[in-house]
Amino acid sequence: MKLSSVEFRAMQSSWRRWGQRMVELPLFRYLGLDVKGKDVLEVGCGSGYGAFLLHRLGPRSYLGIDLMPEQIELARQKYPDYRFEVRDATNLSHLADASFDVVVIFGVLHHILDWRSALNEISRLLRPGGRLFLEEPRGVDLRLFDAVFRWEHPQSDFGLRAMESHLHLLGLEIWRRLWTPLLTMYHVHKR
Repeated sequence: MKLSSVEFRAMQSSWRRWGQRMVELPLFRYLGLDVKGKDVLEVGCGSGYGAFLLHRLGPRSYLGIDLMPEQIELARQKYPDYRFEVRDATNLSHLADASFDVVVIFGVLHHILDWRSALNEISRLLRPGGRLFLEEPRGVDLRLFDAVFRWEHPQSDFGLRAMESHLHLLGLEIWRRLWTPLLTMYHVHKR
């Protein structure tokens, strides 16, 4: 799903970049994020600031995908040396099985109406022993964001318990979970 115009503007703000740099990435690192020398996929890369942060950690390769062409255009303008593609996370069939060591999602899965298909694709793309780092709000937080900010999230059955259950069905093991006031952060391992 594309972001509403209100949320799109919010995601371009200096506050959003500050949050990724000072809170989200450090918490992912605390949970064990290590991309040095690894092949990395970022799902929902937006305008590319996550790519900038991840590149500073020395991955072997990086691919950022986003459904919104406007986001990818901004990312390519800001970071022309990084690889970005307009793609739907529920169908990444152009990418080979087991082609990434690490997948990172900075709070985007709840925007995907068919989020289970996106997780299926991520599981397929992760190499054995690969890691998924994701952060997502609780369902009650989504409703609060929509009521206050009018972000218009999709009406789906997304929730942390449903997501955790689906990860388990895919054979993905939650190694670490960290609750914060806005997001729950996960380090997930592919056996």
